[in-house]
Amino acid sequence: MSKNRSSVFFLFLLPLFLIAWNNVCASDPSHGSSAVSALIESSEAYHDDHIASSWDRLLNRINVQPFNLVSLGIFVLAILHTFSANRFTLIAHRMKEKHRIEKGFPDDHPHSSWVSCRSEIMHFLGEVEIIFLIWSVPLFWMMTFYYDYETAAEYINTRNYTEPLFVVIIMTIASTRPVIEFAEKAMEKIAGLGKHTPAAWWLSILIVGPLLGSFITEPGAMTISALLLGKHIYRLRPSKRLSYATLGLLFVNISVGGVLTHFAAPPVLMVAHAWHWTTPFMMANFGWKAALGIFVSTGLYYLIFKKELGELKTAQDARSANKHQREEQRSVPLWITIIHLVALAWVVFNGHSPAIFIGSFLLFLGFYQATVQHQTFLSLKTPLLVGCFLAGLIIHGGLQSWWISSILGGLTEGVLMISSIALTAFNDNAAITYLTTLIPNFSPAMKYTVVAGAVTGGGLTVIANAPNPAGQSILRSYFKEGIEPPLLFAAAFIPTIIMGIAFSVL
Repeated sequence: MSKNRSSVFFLFLLPLFLIAWNNVCASDPSHGSSAVSALIESSEAYHDDHIASSWDRLLNRINVQPFNLVSLGIFVLAILHTFSANRFTLIAHRMKEKHRIEKGFPDDHPHSSWVSCRSEIMHFLGEVEIIFLIWSVPLFWMMTFYYDYETAAEYINTRNYTEPLFVVIIMTIASTRPVIEFAEKAMEKIAGLGKHTPAAWWLSILIVGPLLGSFITEPGAMTISALLLGKHIYRLRPSKRLSYATLGLLFVNISVGGVLTHFAAPPVLMVAHAWHWTTPFMMANFGWKAALGIFVSTGLYYLIFKKELGELKTAQDARSANKHQREEQRSVPLWITIIHLVALAWVVFNGHSPAIFIGSFLLFLGFYQATVQHQTFLSLKTPLLVGCFLAGLIIHGGLQSWWISSILGGLTEGVLMISSIALTAFNDNAAITYLTTLIPNFSPAMKYTVVAGAVTGGGLTVIANAPNPAGQSILRSYFKEGIEPPLLFAAAFIPTIIMGIAFSVL
């Protein structure tokens, strides 16, 4: 980092450090108790079960705990920032171009990429994966000012970050060359039925990939499916319309594709233990409906884009690799592939035990280094960014139960389905289902409805489902102006309706 940039960041952080130090010195440690943390999170702490109106209950909770309104305001700002992230990126590019012109650099000048500190900051603010973590900073300091430093630190330290850690590791292993090639060969068999055309690959990836998510977890399925779509579809430069349709369909299919089992989809994982849901239960009540919805949605989009998918065959022929390159890509020894798959399965099996899967991952990195001649470059950037996204969402989501549980607890079955889908678009669907486990006397029908709504709406936005940021990070480079939330929402809308009908009517 240059001296100028360091000075800017120092000047930005210095007031925060001074204010924080003054607050810590002046605070009373006795105020930083778990009782305060429980009050800002727990719905039971408000003792408002006698209030019938949801609106009156929300007003009462704000009156009892005014910080609820502060945390909600910061959460809304984070969401708005997420939806406008691509604008920050565009501003950064404009600043970069303006700086190049002002300096008189030609396009191919070796120093033309050097830009002002302002453009770097704008680009930083345009990184979707770190937005919620960025807004965790003002949340932390506001909590510090309202309560004290000990309470804010206690809140951050008591969040459960198992899911972000798990997603980072499962994404890293799933994106290794042996695993990708194994999945690609499996889907190649199916694509072979259509002579390996782009349309055949498109159907294979969007149907088989999401259903694999029920066994290798949704983050793993998203990583593999997104990488294969990038290789076999997006590199052929499809139209903007087909690009968004594919992305929206991928997000929706992945969200529902993990419900064949009780351990693969984050929103199901959050409730399976509390509600005693097993894999046979999921298969009978959710699995076959999800599979049917995936077939119908993908089939419908195929009919709509059949002509354009057929036209991609020309681009595929022009980009086809030579025979030597194809043989070299398939030269990973079988025993290495087996160890990678075993490592993947082991991490999935121990998904609730961070000490085990983190330690196992460190051993896996040693094996990766020993077999590096059969590997590709192991990039941790994308998995770590996704982990940051989920960690930030967990920090903010833990303070939203006061209004989410109040709204969901007083709805009828039909309205609950729609509300669950709508809330999922602006919250992680796993957070939605987790909060419903805190609602007393929730009937089996209501439990089914809220989970069905949560997985149905998991493709509408990037923040709706935990694996979505992984897919966005992998495929974002294929969208010139970044992935625009309104277009993603529009692309996922029809598959969402189809999935909603499948879960509601069947």
